Amino acid sequence: MGDLYERVSETRTGLEKLLGKIPGYKGYKEKEMRRESDKLLRETVATQMEIQRRRMDDLQKQLIAAGRFEYLDEMGNATTKLQTFIDRVRKAAYGYAGLFDAVRVREEELDRLYDFDNQLLGFVEQLSAALSNLETSIPGGEGLAEAVRRVMDICAEANRTFDGREQVILGAV
Repeated sequence: MGDLYERVSETRTGLEKLLGKIPGYKGYKEKEMRRESDKLLRETVATQMEIQRRRMDDLQKQLIAAGRFEYLDEMGNATTKLQTFIDRVRKAAYGYAGLFDAVRVREEELDRLYDFDNQLLGFVEQLSAALSNLETSIPGGEGLAEAVRRVMDICAEANRTFDGREQVILGAV
């Protein structure tokens, strides 16, 4: 499940540990901790992607300074796609909202959701590497078109991947 779940689990108070002995409460609380772990993970993804978005803003300024105006529209589109992804990750459903929900989500489904969201961290690394490549391409212009296209592709792919999250919640994946 990962370190975040363990950290959330370790922060339980004495009262919560006592309540854990009540029949049915333990399973409910474990689901809540899984949900909180996923929320923390998604916040980490969103925060790391915001760092990359700020880098993109800086790179757009570098493109302007270098007179490479022909790439500004694509970079603007990539920035918009990335901001959309960040907003979607931040506002995503937790997969489990309470004890009496009409749709019950089992622990295995919450684990799958956490694993899905954990895979989103890979886009942070991909985008960071693509932005580094773009940065080195700006001064000389060599490989610049491909570098900009790669940034755009990663931002689009992150959104396409996130489209599958609802299927994970519904247990279809």
